[in-house]
Amino acid sequence: MFAQQDRYKKADTMLAVLADHFPQGVASLRILTVGCSAGFIERRLAEHADSVIGVDIDEPAIAFARKTHPRENLRFELGDAMNLNFPNDEFDVVVCSQVYEHVPDASRMMANILRVLRPGGVCYFAATNRFCVMEQHYFLPFLSIVPVAWAHLYLRMAGRGEFYYERHLGYFGLVRLCNGFERIDYTKRLILEPDQFATSYLLSGNRLKSLAAHTLMRFAYWFFPGYVWLLRK
Repeated sequence: MFAQQDRYKKADTMLAVLADHFPQGVASLRILTVGCSAGFIERRLAEHADSVIGVDIDEPAIAFARKTHPRENLRFELGDAMNLNFPNDEFDVVVCSQVYEHVPDASRMMANILRVLRPGGVCYFAATNRFCVMEQHYFLPFLSIVPVAWAHLYLRMAGRGEFYYERHLGYFGLVRLCNGFERIDYTKRLILEPDQFATSYLLSGNRLKSLAAHTLMRFAYWFFPGYVWLLRK
């Protein structure tokens, strides 16, 4: 969360996707991000959007973000993604990137996101597939795939922790999680059009990874490592 350049790259992809979707561009958009952590993505978004609010339950991260990213159109609030303290129909965009697996009730979080979006607004939803070979938090192969009790034991044996709290979903579980929205899938375009969506960094210089990505997209999309969707209210 403190890898500034990596977070800026993710933000640039978000901006490119939003610019592709909104014909008027991003300058007028009111954006909320859930799970903002240290605030680097929000800072980049605020350089282009009308206003940005970042919410996170992590108090030290919010304190860091407030101190590090002072801007008039950017603020950070301590809050719970499952109980967003904002009026209905308040935001043009809600960013929910790699967050769903961390909350106790992802369905409740998505219901809150739907509530605070204005009609026609979108949630930028980036999610890792449970059936990803390399788990993205602990970098242990197959950690998210094995049963939870095994995952706890796996972490302990690897010396990485006591309990595995993340709860990932597979492709069809993610589709069900987002069934209250109209789903616009940008995943394939991000891989096939890297110049337009600032995603060259994802596969650059790794021919084997690129070949695997294109093969999965074509023949086994439900096993793709992760997805980027716009969820329209």
